[in-house]
Amino acid sequence: MSDRLKIRPMAEEDRSEVLAMMRIFYDSPAVFHTSSDRVLTKDFNDCVGDMPLLKGYIAEYDGAVAGYAMVSLGYTTEYGGLCIWVEDLYIKPDHRRKNIGNSMLEFIEKEFPDAVRFKLEVECENDAAASCYKKSGYSVSVYDVMTKETDPDK
Repeated sequence: MSDRLKIRPMAEEDRSEVLAMMRIFYDSPAVFHTSSDRVLTKDFNDCVGDMPLLKGYIAEYDGAVAGYAMVSLGYTTEYGGLCIWVEDLYIKPDHRRKNIGNSMLEFIEKEFPDAVRFKLEVECENDAAASCYKKSGYSVSVYDVMTKETDPDK
């Protein structure tokens, strides 16, 4: 990590900037589902609150917020241990191609040294993100993911 880049836990004072980045991210083609502002606010609150299964991180480049990541903690029976799911990884456009995404992934891996698996999703047409993840050692899984959602606005 360069001296210009600092990665730290997300804090309450990051609220407006993180929510703005989340809105951009969730309205982009990088995700299939646009989440409501209520859900994004809940996600942020859980990152900085007492929710033990969700952690948030901020990347600062030259003192300015350059991006954020959110990870959820789970267990994988397939590999017998802690599984870290990188839920969000967003880098502002003017900070892309500065190795910030890879540095954030490296930071997250160091934060969870006992994890046996790290997972993330990438939209298949997002070549830049896929390249970043491959550079960090991620590969495409052979599993199809099936989901069942309940109404998040209940």
